[in-house]
Amino acid sequence: MIFYLLILILAIPTGIVIAKLAHDELIQGFIYIKLLCEISFLLAMIFAFYDLVITISLGFICIVSYVSLLKRYDKRWAIERNR
Repeated sequence: MIFYLLILILAIPTGIVIAKLAHDELIQGFIYIKLLCEISFLLAMIFAFYDLVITISLGFICIVSYVSLLKRYDKRWAIERNR
């Protein structure tokens, strides 16, 4: 059980790294990242009664995408570039 909690805690730095690498896409793909977060959360709630591994995986996806959504609102982090 501690192993699963450690996996979910590691989703936070993973989300920060992904948001840093894809900072241009945080502005353009906001709707899709938000949709990914909501769908993975809902599916995690549904699968919570059936399979723990699927629930942990969906929780990891939900946390990573939520951290990316939070970093989208940081003006120093997500900068839209003119091309």
